Amino acid sequence: MARDARELRGAWATFQSHWYGVPSADLAPFVSGYWAAEWDLRGQPPYRQKIVPYPHVHLTFRDGDAVVRGPERRYAVRVLEGRGRVFGVKFRPGCFRPFLGDRVSTITGRVLPAAAVFGPGRLPIPSPSAEGSFEEASQHSAGRVEEFLRQRLPAPDPLAERAAGIVTLVRDEPGLTRVDALAGRAGLGVRRLQRLFAEYVGLGPKWVIRRYRLHEVGERLAAGAEIDWAGLAGELGYADQAHFVRDFTAMVGEPPTRYAARYPGQGDGRH
Repeated sequence: MARDARELRGAWATFQSHWYGVPSADLAPFVSGYWAAEWDLRGQPPYRQKIVPYPHVHLTFRDGDAVVRGPERRYAVRVLEGRGRVFGVKFRPGCFRPFLGDRVSTITGRVLPAAAVFGPGRLPIPSPSAEGSFEEASQHSAGRVEEFLRQRLPAPDPLAERAAGIVTLVRDEPGLTRVDALAGRAGLGVRRLQRLFAEYVGLGPKWVIRRYRLHEVGERLAAGAEIDWAGLAGELGYADQAHFVRDFTAMVGEPPTRYAARYPGQGDGRH
C-alpha cells in the first residue's frame, strides 16, 4: 500500500490543528492536562491518524459521545474524515484509580462509556459547531469539563500520588532503564512496584520505562536532530540496535527510520 503523503514531514498540519490546556489547581492532582483537535478534510479522503501510547487514561468527547479510554500498550489508529473536533482530558498516570474505584489494569486497552465510570447525568459534550475560534471553543469546553469533574472528585489517595511520582521519575531521568533500578529509587521491592503499577497505572514498570526511553526518539526528531540509530539504541539501554528497532516497531507501528519521515527536516524513511 502506498504511503499517505499527508503523513510526511509535518504535512498533517495543513488540515488539522491542536490545542492544549492546563488544569485548575484543585484538579491538578488528578488531571495532567486538556487537549483538543479539529480537522477539515472536506474534499479529501479520510486520514488514518496514528496515536502512540502513553501511560494515561483519557476522557474523550467526539461526535456527541463521551468515552473513557484506558491506557494502551501499543499504537492505535483513529480515522479522521470530513470536518470534526475532539476534546480530551488526560489524567495523570496513577490518578484515575480513585475515579474508577478498581484496578486500572481492568481497563487497559479498553474503551468504556463515560457513564460507566462517572455515573448517570448530563455530560458536558462539546459541540463541533461551537461559535468562536477553535481556541475559544476549547477553553470553553475545558471550563465545562472542570465543573463536571469537580462534582465527582474522589477522596485523596496517597498511593495514587506515589504511583504518579514514580512515573514522573521515569519520565525525567533518561538513565533509568531497568525495573530493579527504578524499584530501588522508589524504595520498593520489584514485586511491590509491579503490583502498584497494575493497580494504579494499568501498565507494568518495564513498559513505562521502555515507553519513556522511546519517547526521547520523538523529542530528538522534533528538534531536527540527526540520529545515530546504533548509538541511540545503546544510550537508551538496549543491548543492540535490533532489539531497539523491534521494541520501537511494536509500540509505534513502524520502524524508527520510517517514523522519522513524519517530522519536518527528516529523511523519507526508506533507508
